[in-house]
Amino acid sequence: MISVNHVSKRYNKRDMVVNDVSFQVEKGQIFGLLGPNGAGKTTLMQMIATLLMPTSGLVSICGMDTTSSAQEVRKKIGFLTTEIKLDPLSTPNQLFRFFSELYDLPKEEIEARKTESFTRFGITPFADKRIAELSTGMKQKVSIVISLIHRPEVIIFDEPTNGLDILTSRQVMDYLLELKEKNCCVLLSTHIFSVAEQLCDEIAILVDGRIVAQGSAPDLTEKTQSRDFEEAFFKLYSEYHREG
Repeated sequence: MISVNHVSKRYNKRDMVVNDVSFQVEKGQIFGLLGPNGAGKTTLMQMIATLLMPTSGLVSICGMDTTSSAQEVRKKIGFLTTEIKLDPLSTPNQLFRFFSELYDLPKEEIEARKTESFTRFGITPFADKRIAELSTGMKQKVSIVISLIHRPEVIIFDEPTNGLDILTSRQVMDYLLELKEKNCCVLLSTHIFSVAEQLCDEIAILVDGRIVAQGSAPDLTEKTQSRDFEEAFFKLYSEYHREG
């Protein structure tokens, strides 16, 4: 459902942020992009989510070119990133109402969807509090609910557990596994080894804007002759990282 073919992003003649990246993500699959801060994960996710245009290469979602069919693609995806901030003066109830209307949801379904989502993530007691008054974890859960309000087929989450406590992080991870079971296509980026290892069917290691290895965590561990997945990553990083 997600196809990335030889995609690059250059901001100037010398600054290649994403360099000739290709991969596919299918229905019912969780695909992870693992790399350190500055590896190009967020830029790549933003190109896939139609927020940035590639310098070269092609991204398609559900068979549609993300550049020429951006509006239609956006109806198919749910995108969550730490770069997008919720209005601090709004409440979860107000945001849910606004985005329901934005996505033109059937009026008879809106309240039922809100009740289901808010109950699941424990948002109901905070539904009329301003976003500015909520904890980091609660803000993240509201963001997840809003990003999936239209029940998209394709989920694109950039660092979904970043900064969360262990309980909220576990709740988010369990939800992503449920989306996989519902045959959604899930792409997530992370720099946390346990998240990648526990969630992802396939992992692409991103170093300096390039995919340097791809496979399941056990496969990558075996191919690099490492004791565990974390050691495998550091071996690959040491081999491919360019100083300076």
